[in-house]
Amino acid sequence: MTPVLDPRLERARRDLADRHPESRRRFDEARRYLPGGHTRTVLTHPPFPLTFVAGEGATLTDADGHTYVDLLGDYTAGLLGHGERRVLDAVDAALRTVASVGGIHPAETDLARAMCERFGLERVRFTNSGTEANLMAITTAIHATGRRRILVVQGGYHGGVLSFAGGAAPWNAPYEFVVAPFGDLPRTEALVDEHATELAAVLVEPMLGSGGCLPATSEYLTGLFAAARRAGAVCIADEVMTSRHGRSGLAALLGAQADITTYGKYIGGGFSFGAFGGSASLLDHFDTSDPTRRSVIGHAGTFNNNIASMTAGTVVLREVFTADVAEAHTARGDDLRAQVAAVLARHDAPFSVTGFGSMMSLHALREPPVVPPDLSRRDEVLQELLHLALLDRGVYIAARGMVNLGLPHTDDQLAAALDALDDAVGSIAGDGA
Repeated sequence: MTPVLDPRLERARRDLADRHPESRRRFDEARRYLPGGHTRTVLTHPPFPLTFVAGEGATLTDADGHTYVDLLGDYTAGLLGHGERRVLDAVDAALRTVASVGGIHPAETDLARAMCERFGLERVRFTNSGTEANLMAITTAIHATGRRRILVVQGGYHGGVLSFAGGAAPWNAPYEFVVAPFGDLPRTEALVDEHATELAAVLVEPMLGSGGCLPATSEYLTGLFAAARRAGAVCIADEVMTSRHGRSGLAALLGAQADITTYGKYIGGGFSFGAFGGSASLLDHFDTSDPTRRSVIGHAGTFNNNIASMTAGTVVLREVFTADVAEAHTARGDDLRAQVAAVLARHDAPFSVTGFGSMMSLHALREPPVVPPDLSRRDEVLQELLHLALLDRGVYIAARGMVNLGLPHTDDQLAAALDALDDAVGSIAGDGA
């Protein structure tokens, strides 16, 4: 039997569908060729995901002509907003010279130098996505240690085949995983000790991004890395999302130093991008030019060093999102999150916010969640109602509640978004009814 839908949710879904006939038409057409109508599972939400046809600065326009303040920022990849000319002009100029060389291009070295200097790396290698970067980081650890087991944390997400929201997903890459409780250092240390002789690496996000924007404490992250090093395991920090925080990433702000760090999202400036970097002793396992090295790791990828991404990334780090800008943006994000919390506190409704810097998540929970199991208590009806109510008021966030502050957001746009949030939560809470 079809479950009975909450009347408020049924009405909100119907209203959204009525306001977006062209998005509905395009979604129905897409489903003829694409399973689910798209190729990113995270985009799925009832009654259908919107189709966007234009963007400028911090706004998006959908196929029905509605314009939104874009507070999703493509799940952190859209930090620069839409149409950042410094990046697009540099890429346009590069591609007018040569598009694909099947060899080395100066932009590859330029971006490698920029990343090593920015993030304190000795070596770096490029991939096409954060998923690939994490897979290659794991490969590096297995090759370097001769061990097979990888410790991850519950609620972690490291790419499409490295997902641990409720334990290891059945479609994950077939590594030997040990899943530790996020935030519980004694139990995590015990698992590291239990598997010490078989542990190749620990892989952790300094803040669970897809897992609800739940930041690790300094005690937990530094303690986890210390335990891993005692066991002879490689410490991998997944900063695909969180390298935007502070001058060189969230792990550094928490006082932790990884052996390998993975990157992605915004560094590509809107183009496909991933990278992993760290110590020369580990990354030089990829040095195929050294005839004295007996065992090396092969790392193929036609577009690993594609000219568009390499050029864009250099402009992002050197000109657009410098260390000074990143530091200021982190502080601005902290301020926005405090304003969001103040808006939620005005209403007798079970909503809260978590996050760090320019990344945050709204939760249909009265008390902010701290660890992944807390998320299971969210009111899913209220969570969806908030998402749909914000869409109705011209604010685009993730269906799961994720919000990401971008560089082009103006104070007026943020004020309008906060007013929309105030009105949306008030309508859900029935204020004045």
